[in-house]
Amino acid sequence: MRTLLFDLDGTLTDPFVGIVTSVQYALEKLGWEVPPAEELNFVIGPPLTETYRQLLNTDDEELIFEAIRLYRERFTTVGLYENERYEGIVELLQEAKTRGDRLFVCTSKPWVYAEKIIAHFELDGFFEKTYGCELDMTRGNKIDLLAYLLEQENLDPSKTIMIGDRKHDLIAASENGVASIGVLWGYGSAEELAEHKAGAVVSSPAELAAHLAKSLVS
Repeated sequence: MRTLLFDLDGTLTDPFVGIVTSVQYALEKLGWEVPPAEELNFVIGPPLTETYRQLLNTDDEELIFEAIRLYRERFTTVGLYENERYEGIVELLQEAKTRGDRLFVCTSKPWVYAEKIIAHFELDGFFEKTYGCELDMTRGNKIDLLAYLLEQENLDPSKTIMIGDRKHDLIAASENGVASIGVLWGYGSAEELAEHKAGAVVSSPAELAAHLAKSLVS
């Protein structure tokens, strides 16, 4: 039996408005310069610690976690649902489920938020469980998160595929001996996915569904 691990942001749903506006909110509350939304695409995908380390140009953990606290002030009340499910995702997941694949969510977002988003978009029936970091950012590194998921579910890495739109998904897959598929409808470029050696790259959920149907792991 094959197992498919899906990233959330930029793969299952498009969270641009909610995440970017919450990032801007935190920067404004800190009295920091607030970049325009169009310059903040890069914040979708990485863990928040990495995002604020870069935006604040600091290694001050106290400042970084204060920024995360402020981000969550807005995200947990408003930003969580400023989000859209990508067209074709339901059909993709239904095909995989019907085929007998096991499905999990593997996201850098805290699992308590990810579960709410998955349920809001009525995707929870497709997934056995949603894995993400803890609120204190434990397992915020996707390499560690994927390793934890494999261990908890007793999965065979050789029969597991990580599907996501950013380098973090591909690096985590490679470090854990898992195959990867990069998707181009999210926030990673074709160059990023090629540089980090995605096992395959697809341009749409329909193309991903066709690829998965042809490439069953034995």
